[in-house]
Amino acid sequence: MSRTLTVKKIPGKPGQVYYPLQLTQRPIPKPGPGELLVKLHAAALNHRDFFIRQHLYPGISFDNPLLADGYGTVVEAGPQTNKSGLLHKPVLLTPCRGWDSHPDGPEDFYKFAVIGGATAYEFGTAQDYIVVHESEVEAAPAHLSPAEGAALPLVGLTGWRAFVTKSGNALPGRNILVTGIGGGVALQVLQFAVAMGCNVYVTSGTADKIEKAKKMGAKGGVSYRIKDWDKELAKQLPKDRPYLDAIIDGAGGDIVKKAYRILKPGGVISCYGMTTSPKMDWVMQAVMKQVDLKGSTMGSRVEFKEMVDFVREKRIHPIVSRTVKGLDNLKDIDGLFEDIRDGKQFGKLVIEISEPEGGQKSKL
Repeated sequence: MSRTLTVKKIPGKPGQVYYPLQLTQRPIPKPGPGELLVKLHAAALNHRDFFIRQHLYPGISFDNPLLADGYGTVVEAGPQTNKSGLLHKPVLLTPCRGWDSHPDGPEDFYKFAVIGGATAYEFGTAQDYIVVHESEVEAAPAHLSPAEGAALPLVGLTGWRAFVTKSGNALPGRNILVTGIGGGVALQVLQFAVAMGCNVYVTSGTADKIEKAKKMGAKGGVSYRIKDWDKELAKQLPKDRPYLDAIIDGAGGDIVKKAYRILKPGGVISCYGMTTSPKMDWVMQAVMKQVDLKGSTMGSRVEFKEMVDFVREKRIHPIVSRTVKGLDNLKDIDGLFEDIRDGKQFGKLVIEISEPEGGQKSKL
């Protein structure tokens, strides 16, 4: 049997309810033509999972497994499978469906969705076994532990598109601001940008997270709690390039109002989330300075492969904040959700589901 972690429906209004976790059992699925059966070893949480438990995310399912991030081993290949060479090999699962390769966005916007606890697609990584089409996996980089592998897919894909595809500034010597360091996407963008030779600066609400980012290669950082943080950041920029080329932002709020002053003319704000507010100020000064504001969310199947290949080439280790062992360990899994609620995490929060047989164990 395969254990499956879902949310249990209880009465309550969106934003006031908090759905409890529940564990059920299902028969182990069989792969069909072109499909692979993957035994999952680790799965990671994202903010969307916390929103799902509060009914603040559209299309919630109370039957489909939670979580979008997963690392596992292919244990069976269905007939007519082209990737049979992945049998008994570790893989990363794609965290969304319905977007193949178009650079502008999903080929059919209404068929695109993130997996995990959603009605649009039955897939979710909070389970022991999952059947997926062979096109929905990538060979896991060999240097990653299961927990690190599970930490990568969603934040890696989101960060890759927001930074590499959308900002147009993934180039050596460019000055990049990454807001809200400590979150999974922000940390992944930091790692990508440092590996590409960019000068990376960060914002955070706590000094210790800024110091951790510096140890990872950031040139500097400021607290967004300071009223004039933009002026403080300006003092840290290099004299021969005293401006930002791009900002990779997941908060929204007053980022345009603050940042246009230190962005170069034609600078880019690539926004992949709006955790501060569902609305942003767009000021005339940004218009006059030719600032580009670009929305970005998730990415295509092609971008996912590009991102995984880059992680493999540069031997990047995704940052894991904390892990708990056991899919049935509901108390400690609830603790991971509390970390998200309280903003304690620096990196991803991971459930270790099973150990690979004779393979690499978690280093964490």
